[in-house]
Amino acid sequence: MGTSHAIHEVHPAASGISRGAAHPAHPAHPTRAPGWRAKLLGASPRAGLALMAALALGLVLTGCASVGDESAAARVDTAPLIHDELFPPSRDVIDPAQVMAMSPKMREFLRARLPNAGSGTLMTETRDMRHMLLDALYTRGELQLEYDAETTRTAAEAFDAKAGNCLSLAMMTAVFAREAGMPIMFRQIYDEEQWSRVGDLQVVSGHVNIALGRRKSDFRVIGNDEPSLVVDFLPGAQIARQRAMPLEERTIVAMYFNNRAAELMAQAQLDRAYWYARAAWLHEPRLLAALNTLGVIYRRHGDTALAERAFRAVLAREPANVQAMANLAQALRLQGQLAEAEQLETRLAQIQPYPPFKFFDLGVAAMKAGEYAQARDLFAKEIARSAYYHEFHFWMALANVGLGKWDVVREELAKAEEYSVTQPQRRLYAAKLESLKARMERTSTKLR
Repeated sequence: MGTSHAIHEVHPAASGISRGAAHPAHPAHPTRAPGWRAKLLGASPRAGLALMAALALGLVLTGCASVGDESAAARVDTAPLIHDELFPPSRDVIDPAQVMAMSPKMREFLRARLPNAGSGTLMTETRDMRHMLLDALYTRGELQLEYDAETTRTAAEAFDAKAGNCLSLAMMTAVFAREAGMPIMFRQIYDEEQWSRVGDLQVVSGHVNIALGRRKSDFRVIGNDEPSLVVDFLPGAQIARQRAMPLEERTIVAMYFNNRAAELMAQAQLDRAYWYARAAWLHEPRLLAALNTLGVIYRRHGDTALAERAFRAVLAREPANVQAMANLAQALRLQGQLAEAEQLETRLAQIQPYPPFKFFDLGVAAMKAGEYAQARDLFAKEIARSAYYHEFHFWMALANVGLGKWDVVREELAKAEEYSVTQPQRRLYAAKLESLKARMERTSTKLR
């Protein structure tokens, strides 16, 4: 899926409609690997370089900590919401220190591409070391990393696989930059949320950046304001217009654990998911998305009262958190507390009158009824507020098949392939597109 995500469950009637993760994709950069973009922005002398990433399965970041404030985490009482006795011991190695650790292979790669990295010697090259690092990582012909949102990987795993979602690629780039002596700073980007469905889970993915600064040993002209270099794995992003807040590395690590929990939960591996969600929340108790994930795991495990407690804990800190509110309403209904559930649902309708996938679900229903024009219009409404979710474009293509609009079908299938975030998705849409092209060529030949 994607960077950081918040999860809530959908009712069984709506489950299984969509599979995959949202990722706001755009046309690839002409010289870099897909999804790479860099821009210099003015910054204060110690601001650092920003690297942006959006994760393929994860949890929406809410209530993040600012840099340097650890006292709040220490004051959170986590014990009442942790129940290890309900789950078998974990066989996974869940170690925060390994999430952003540099492997020997990574160190060897860095030394081969940037011999002066981390040496403290003055550079003789006129190029910025940051650009040299990014060229080594993302230029075609070098490492050739690919975007793949199917699994969130550690920095070392992303390097070994030469692939990763935006969170993984951001962490990997940060590890290399830090080894090269560059200051780093992660950032959360506002207004960059994308909804998706994975089975009967709804996932909203957030957007995260990292900032890299110049090495202190790098040559610079007197008076240089040391602009920050923003690296964006989502081409087309309006970097200069982004609003961001700094994130601690501990929050980034917690996001990784939260993503893994969500991925495992989508695979019905609840026992494993619990330990990752637990690790996420204990590592950063202010990452309320992790507590929300923990609540969903409890609910699916049959511990509805514990789930209710977790969702109430989120709402105690963020009263307008729509994911926790929806989850709590469902938990209350399961326990027969209908009056309070209805109150929450009424408030949800006021905050979010047209929930994510509302128009999509109506469009699917219209397709089943053979109302292709109505379905097309409903899918268009969903695309208007979530332009880069691959499955919306796929269903738009299907609606236009029913209408006989073959040029539009081809365009929408091409978009579905472009905006997909996993290799299986890309192969599926590419095959459908090739099949359509062959069909159109045969039709054209007959007409001649």
